Amino acid sequence: MMLFNAGNLLRACLIAVPAFAVVVQAQSYPAKPVRIIIPFPPGGNTDIYARPIAAKMGELYGHQMVVDNRPGAGGSIGMQIAAAQPPDGYTLVWGSTSTHGVGPNVYKKLPYDAVADFEPVILTVIAQNILVVHPSVPAKNVRELIALAKAKRGGLSFASSGNGTISHLAGELFRTMTATGMVHVPYKGSSPAMVDLLSGQIDLMFDSLSSSLPQVRAGKLRALAVTGAKRYPGMPDLPTITESGLKGFEVTTWLAIWAPARTPKEIVGKLNSDINKILLQPDILRLMADNGAEPGGGSPERLGAHVKSEIAKWGAVVKAANIKVE
Repeated sequence: MMLFNAGNLLRACLIAVPAFAVVVQAQSYPAKPVRIIIPFPPGGNTDIYARPIAAKMGELYGHQMVVDNRPGAGGSIGMQIAAAQPPDGYTLVWGSTSTHGVGPNVYKKLPYDAVADFEPVILTVIAQNILVVHPSVPAKNVRELIALAKAKRGGLSFASSGNGTISHLAGELFRTMTATGMVHVPYKGSSPAMVDLLSGQIDLMFDSLSSSLPQVRAGKLRALAVTGAKRYPGMPDLPTITESGLKGFEVTTWLAIWAPARTPKEIVGKLNSDINKILLQPDILRLMADNGAEPGGGSPERLGAHVKSEIAKWGAVVKAANIKVE
């Protein structure tokens, strides 16, 4: 015969109440506006995707998604602010290759831990990059570019939007894999880099598709290849760098959403499920295709694993090139 134990019953109830409260909280979430931090300037590449998706979330939830641009220090300021917020689902942050792949490797000290300080929600956007050259460069494909880079005294010059940026690391990866002596020329942003590339002061650049495509279509730049694993549907005749003979070369710029660490998994799961559906809406798919991107999607675990693999990948490139950013 089982004896009634009031103490054990009380302890069981005390354990069950918080768990029940979390479930109820997730079911009613969100009950008020949600703040979405973007750690980059307004009007930038992240805004192109973040604001339309935030608007879709607002429509779905019936509460405003308050987009808050907090730029500075390569995204570090916004990420630090996000990491310090309560883990209740009412603050989210859009991070990127820079904040969660490259940054942990190139900066000696970051005011946040890219893995420990955040709860992965969803990988949102994966964007192709493109290898473009000034028309004065005689190479018509990647093989010819490699041969030219090896033959030219002093090497070819490649622009980037700054030390430690993805355009810089793409060039370093290419230089390492091809054993060529290309010269890196860093700029304070992609716009001044593009100006010098268009004027012929710089030979080539690994740039975003959205930035370079208008110049390629106008005949002001020549596209040699895209940097992803597959061809860009908007230019189906343009090969990937891997197809061009440099096996294993793959560089993408990606965006993702995180919540502060210890945000309840039920809330994270709800956000993940809802945003997965938003990413497949026709107007969002069209927006991405127009900018040379595709939806990420998948589980929070997919994003977590992706971040760890990117940190390892770019760590090796940074070490080989001895890149240091103060």
